[in-house]
Amino acid sequence: MFKHEKKLLHEVKVDRPNPNYAAMLQEQLGGPQGELKAAMQYLSQSMRIKDPEIKDLFLDVAAEELCHMEMVATAVNLLNGHDLDAAHAAVGNVEAHVLTGLTPMLANASGYLWTAAYVNETGDLAADILSDIAAEQRAKVVYQYLYRQIDDKGVRDTIDFLLNREEAHNTMFREAFNRIQDTGSQKNWGTMVDSRIYFDLSYPGGQSFDPAKKQPPSFNI
Repeated sequence: MFKHEKKLLHEVKVDRPNPNYAAMLQEQLGGPQGELKAAMQYLSQSMRIKDPEIKDLFLDVAAEELCHMEMVATAVNLLNGHDLDAAHAAVGNVEAHVLTGLTPMLANASGYLWTAAYVNETGDLAADILSDIAAEQRAKVVYQYLYRQIDDKGVRDTIDFLLNREEAHNTMFREAFNRIQDTGSQKNWGTMVDSRIYFDLSYPGGQSFDPAKKQPPSFNI
C-alpha cells in the first residue's frame, strides 16, 4: 500500500525559469538511469524476494524513488515556467509545448518515451542487487553531469540532495549483497577449476587480478 503525502521529501526551488535545462533534467525523470526506472525496477524485483528485511529495503527504496520522481517533476515544472514557446524549445522539449502543455513527460532529455525495457529483473537476488548497485552509481553520475551544467542555486541544492541519496541507496544495496553470500547464483562460487583461471592475453603481460580466490566478492561499506 502506498500513500501520498503532499510535502516533498526535500524542498525544491529554482532561481529562475530555464526551459532548456528543464529538458536536460527530464533525463532523470524518464531516462534509462532515471527515477521512474529505479522505482519500477526495485518494485518489480521485490515481488519475488523472500528475505523480509531485504524485501522491505527494496520496497522502501522504490517508494523513495517515487518521491525523487516527484521532486524532479516539480523542478522541471518550475524551470519550464508558464509560457508555451515551441519555436524556441530545446529539441527534447518540443512535445511539452505542443502536446502536454508543459506537463513533465515520462521521457528522457531527447524526448524518447520511457520504456519498461529499462527495468532489469532476473529472479536471482545477487544478480538483481548487483544491477541495482550499478543503477545507483550511474544515476549519481548523471546527476553529477547535470550539477556541473547549471549555476542555479536552487536546482543545485535539489540535485545535491538527490545524488547523495543515490549514494545512500548504493550503500544499502552493498550491505544487502554482503548478506547473501552462498545463496542463489553465489552458491559454490569459485569451486570449479575453470572459474579460477586467469587468461593473460595482454602482451607484455602481467597478472594483476587473482581469480583463484574462492570467496565471492563483497563490498566494504
